[in-house]
Amino acid sequence: MNSSPPLIVENLSFRYRQREDTAISDVSFTVAGGELLLIAGASGCGKTTLARCINGLIPRSYKGEISGTVRLYGEEVRDIHPSRIAQSVGTLLQDPEKQILGAYVSNEVAFGLENLGIPRPEMIDRVRAALERLNIGHLYERETFSLSGGEKQKVALAGALVMEPKLLILDEPLASLDPVSAQEALAIFRRLADEGIAVLVVEHRVEDVLSIHPDRVLYMESGEVRYLGPPDDLAEKVDIQQVKLPAPIVIQKARAMGMQAKPLDLPSRDAAAAPLLEFKQVNFHYTDGPQVLFDIDLTIHKGDVIALLGPNGAGKSTLVKHAIGLLKPTSGEVILYGRDTRKNSVAQMARAIGYVFQSPTQMLFAPTVNEELAFGPRNLDLPEETVETNTRAALQTTNLNGYEEYSPLALSFGQQKRVGIASILAMASRILVMDEPTAGQDFANHSRFMNAIVGAENGASLLAKFDATLFITHDLDLAVVYANRVILVANGRIMADGLPHAILADRQLLAACRVVPTSLLNENLKRLPRTGRFMSAEALAAFA
Repeated sequence: MNSSPPLIVENLSFRYRQREDTAISDVSFTVAGGELLLIAGASGCGKTTLARCINGLIPRSYKGEISGTVRLYGEEVRDIHPSRIAQSVGTLLQDPEKQILGAYVSNEVAFGLENLGIPRPEMIDRVRAALERLNIGHLYERETFSLSGGEKQKVALAGALVMEPKLLILDEPLASLDPVSAQEALAIFRRLADEGIAVLVVEHRVEDVLSIHPDRVLYMESGEVRYLGPPDDLAEKVDIQQVKLPAPIVIQKARAMGMQAKPLDLPSRDAAAAPLLEFKQVNFHYTDGPQVLFDIDLTIHKGDVIALLGPNGAGKSTLVKHAIGLLKPTSGEVILYGRDTRKNSVAQMARAIGYVFQSPTQMLFAPTVNEELAFGPRNLDLPEETVETNTRAALQTTNLNGYEEYSPLALSFGQQKRVGIASILAMASRILVMDEPTAGQDFANHSRFMNAIVGAENGASLLAKFDATLFITHDLDLAVVYANRVILVANGRIMADGLPHAILADRQLLAACRVVPTSLLNENLKRLPRTGRFMSAEALAAFA
């Protein structure tokens, strides 16, 4: 039996063929069997590139200049046939849309086993066991196209687990999962490591992964390893404005540093004004499918900043797709600025409401970032001077300056997500809708664009002030810091709608909607009698 460690990386560097800068530089580390390693760092720092080098996608699928070595159980990965790599290394990609090929869930999860020629009875048993392990056995016969983003993430994970890998690489595995599903997935990762599998978790949700006590943390900046060691020492090595750590740690460090952070100046809601968007008794079901939305009554007013929360498959994305006219109600009406969405043209909808898709690959197609951002406003016949102004402002807001001539599809998933957001900002629509805006985003970047989009004091930096903003998220802290209204959705119904401090204080309601309280929510609730509102951990440092 091979006694070599599952993974040895030595002096690894790589530069993509279409990029001038090096993606990773001189990276070295070893992972032992049964070790759970958290890999953290800013979007674009090289985490995904590192994962691609380990699972053999580099240099087979992604071309460029590579040096150094990656050894799996003592054997150089570049010398191993892809079919053999697939039998020992399981990979979950950042974007499940790129990983799912099968038309049905059962076929998708069985794909790898079929390629290994596993007998059909054993294959069916292993597929069902993998689905049940993730609590999605009920999806066995579902068509993959009808799944929510979170459900697709779980199916892709089941496809990796069913292969019974010895090394598991998970790239942003929590990005599309509701909080309870994320907890369940993390418990599985910890259990797999305890059973002897080497598990690498690439994740921006550092606080969540720290809860399962990873053995070590590898922290990267600009393609280089800046820290490799025990989790307890991480807080001393990283900038709390760059990496999101548990709220009590941030409060303590911010106080010690004398940080003078101010609460965000959120827009004022004007519930007395004419509605911007109305759902009137909206019901919806896909053709020959189950009903997804039930009797939705919802009114959005000027100044609303709404966080839409709820479990995977609850109907959140289906609901907002009705707002932008991609879907039409089976019964009921959706009224946008006084006009039924059934009667609006595509251009009329785009001027009124901009939508950032959950998966950036559903949006991006242009050869360069600049052309991607200019496409929308030009199709709305905005003056060329306005197009250029909007594009520059959108690049600045999303921290994409310097990437103007890059191909969007050559960027990291997190950067692609920001290109998608920037392309909608450049259109200057009146209402902004974002589906999972923080997926693939490091703390610093998502704080930057959310502050600019939502913060009233930063409004001048944007091309236009939005009449209202709505974002779907599984990141509860995003709702805590940026929303002035929270809507909980479960089983296709609105379960609660109101002020954040009222809705998010109801633990029983949160549990029913698979929302898990975070350390930031708990710290805010403790201080609410003195603060009178929710705010970031840095701002809470002023309230001992």
